[in-house]
Amino acid sequence: MVTIREIAKAVGVSAGTVSRVLNYDPTLSVSEAKRKAIIETAEALDYATPRNRNRRKPAPFRQPQPTAAMPRIATVHFLERDEELIDPYYIGVRLGIERRSQHYQSEIVKVFHADLFNEGSLLQGVAGIIAIGKHRPAEIAFLEECCDHLVFADFQPSDEHYDCVYSDLALATTKILDGLAAAGYRRIAFIGAEDRISFGDVPYSEARCRAYVDWQKARGTFDPTLIALNNDCNDGQNLRLEVGYEHARDLLDRAERPDVILTANDNIAIGTGRALAEAGLSVPDDIAIASFNDIPVAQFLNPALSTMKIPGEAIGECAVDLLVERINGREYTKRVTIPGEMIWRDSCRHPPAG
Repeated sequence: MVTIREIAKAVGVSAGTVSRVLNYDPTLSVSEAKRKAIIETAEALDYATPRNRNRRKPAPFRQPQPTAAMPRIATVHFLERDEELIDPYYIGVRLGIERRSQHYQSEIVKVFHADLFNEGSLLQGVAGIIAIGKHRPAEIAFLEECCDHLVFADFQPSDEHYDCVYSDLALATTKILDGLAAAGYRRIAFIGAEDRISFGDVPYSEARCRAYVDWQKARGTFDPTLIALNNDCNDGQNLRLEVGYEHARDLLDRAERPDVILTANDNIAIGTGRALAEAGLSVPDDIAIASFNDIPVAQFLNPALSTMKIPGEAIGECAVDLLVERINGREYTKRVTIPGEMIWRDSCRHPPAG
């Protein structure tokens, strides 16, 4: 497994700079190019701290090398170019797509959200499109007009005739909540966002939030004061570090504090941890934290973050495989679910083994 020093050597910066970038140090002055290189290198090399270095993953599945290069394909991201670094999870998805495309010897045209309608010519002549993340119906219709072969990565469209690959976030949420309850937590709060892109103004619509509400209601413990949601979620990345910081402060101001805060991604968890530290509270002794994604920094935080590992790179790889099958003539729809894996670390108590 790679170390901080190895990442630093690969990028050409100091080990201290790598550590501060991975910990989102707001006082660090470093170019966006260096920051991007550090985060991509950490993700690509499956960065792990010494305490986790013995937990190795099985090698990813590899098909035989194709005999001929595939045509050019395009990726269309729901984020803007400068938003991708906000959540390294999506770097993992992109790296999975890029690695798998290299396997098929296929060139990739990269299109970000702002370029979709302004520079639709970028999609002319591509054999297939992989759309990353949530897209509005009008955007999906536009993509379908541009190309016959369309696959969604990290998004499950309501129209079932589209191929897609994703992780079941509702099931993952239930698993985390069951684990936290088994560990003895009772007042479990949630910080996340609404999903206006898919559900408009329907409250508690985002998959993780909806699963949290359903889980609490099934036990008769639903308390709306334990939910804090970002409503600035029409487009782009709405699960930012700042969201966790601001909403954690709101939760601390309420009459009764939670025992543990479940956040919709690791970025929000980092912001939540900063808010708790500013308030003089200890994690996990005063309030615990659990999260989603397992980005490279998760295991490097103090305390290390308990988080549901969502396999972004595997999702990206599978999306390419689905697209190649479509290009080669498959006519029926495939919707692939890749499960997450809960990684229990030091930011909360662990459920009993077994």
